[in-house]
Amino acid sequence: MTRSDLITKLAELHPQLLAKDAELTVKVILDILSATLSHGGRIEIRGFGSFGLNYRPPRQGRNPKTGDKVKVPAKYVPHFKAGKELRERVSEQKS
Repeated sequence: MTRSDLITKLAELHPQLLAKDAELTVKVILDILSATLSHGGRIEIRGFGSFGLNYRPPRQGRNPKTGDKVKVPAKYVPHFKAGKELRERVSEQKS
């Protein structure tokens, strides 16, 4: 599902919302989630999962084109961990 699919689905499920309002709603939610993570925060949505940051220490990498060694700096990367309810629902669908 893409962002535009989400907006369309939200507008379909709630006919009182204009497509423009649904688009603004999705934008605001995603902006808040992004801002929270960028400030080092953690997001937990019960029944769905949690978003957090994982630390990746600096390491020695390799340029695949030239084979030269490259220093890769330390960084934080977003991480999603599915909640129990989501894992169970996905598991039921695949079985």
